[in-house]
Amino acid sequence: MLNLKKVKPLDKAFLENIGFAWHTDSDDSSYIADELVEVSEQEAEAYYEAANELYDMFVTAGQHIIDNNLYHEVGIPFNLVDMVKESWENEVHWHLYGRFDLAGGLGGKPIKLIEFNADTPTAIFETAIIQWAILKFNGMDKSSQFNDLYEALKENFKRLITLSEDTSEFNKLYEGWKILFSSIAGSIEDEQSVKLLEYIAKEAGFHADFAYVDEVEFNDEEGIFKGGENYEYWFKLVPWEDIAVQEGELALILKNIMANQRAIILNPAYTLMFQSKGILKILWDLYPDHPLLLEASDKPLVSKKCVKKPIFGREGANVSIIEADGSVSVSSDGEYEKNRAVYQEFYEFNKDERGDSYQAGVFFAYEACALGYRKGGEILNNASKFVGHYIKG
Repeated sequence: MLNLKKVKPLDKAFLENIGFAWHTDSDDSSYIADELVEVSEQEAEAYYEAANELYDMFVTAGQHIIDNNLYHEVGIPFNLVDMVKESWENEVHWHLYGRFDLAGGLGGKPIKLIEFNADTPTAIFETAIIQWAILKFNGMDKSSQFNDLYEALKENFKRLITLSEDTSEFNKLYEGWKILFSSIAGSIEDEQSVKLLEYIAKEAGFHADFAYVDEVEFNDEEGIFKGGENYEYWFKLVPWEDIAVQEGELALILKNIMANQRAIILNPAYTLMFQSKGILKILWDLYPDHPLLLEASDKPLVSKKCVKKPIFGREGANVSIIEADGSVSVSSDGEYEKNRAVYQEFYEFNKDERGDSYQAGVFFAYEACALGYRKGGEILNNASKFVGHYIKG
């Protein structure tokens, strides 16, 4: 069980005014829950430490994949392998941010890794802006959160230039380089999330602009352009595996742009290794019985309840819960059924008195920097709600 605090919901007109247009789900219910999860200082610290430790483990696993050519185990398309290696070996390809999805962490329930959204994580707007606004609207101390996402992103944008923890030299090293931010047309959530990142980059000191992906010009020899203007950095909220499979020609052009050192792409291609749920098996191979991990395999776990999920998939699509006797108790449909699967030991989420599951999302931008929650059923999907938190001293 967990403790919840009821709060007054933010006005829809206010949300619209700040650009948060996806506040209401298709069933006309609010996407933002009218409650906050109560977190102790010790629990917040444990989430922070867990995410930092997990990131180090992912880096070790990434090196293991590259050293042993295990790209097939994590489903890296052949046309991205060179980009994965190049971006991994050259430190200028800086990982801007990611989000760990974790179970447990409340009421004495141990924290366990569910997966790492390292390439195209969402819920930035909700975490950085909305849950802070809820505290302010309800007359609560706005500092009583584990939530430094906005400032952490701003600092990590500066690290694209300084390539170190210390960002004090940014103004001396920065030479007017520009970042172009892109999403696919038609998703207001993706567009506004990317435009928030653009705004933060500008605050950090970059020249930045936005364009839908189909408006961006790509040239093997010259780089990335919008309206004839060249951009040294390109941030895309488009999954690397989608580019590889659906836009093979673009994948080849991007490979050449990287090889010719004409642009740096964010998040880097190597984050696809982290994003792949296939890495869960490799982590278990490297760190068997680690307290933050759940057993994972490319085969169903024998006589053990587990979760089958595609190595590349989103919003809980094509996920099945398999009981210890091999029967499927819960499953979801989706477009990823042909993808390779990983089998991860089942672990129950923290639940409220209604039986809803709460999954923690801990953002990582150079270090763990923010916490938020999603609540839903046994399989969290696109009908899940966002739930903010507050730290009770």
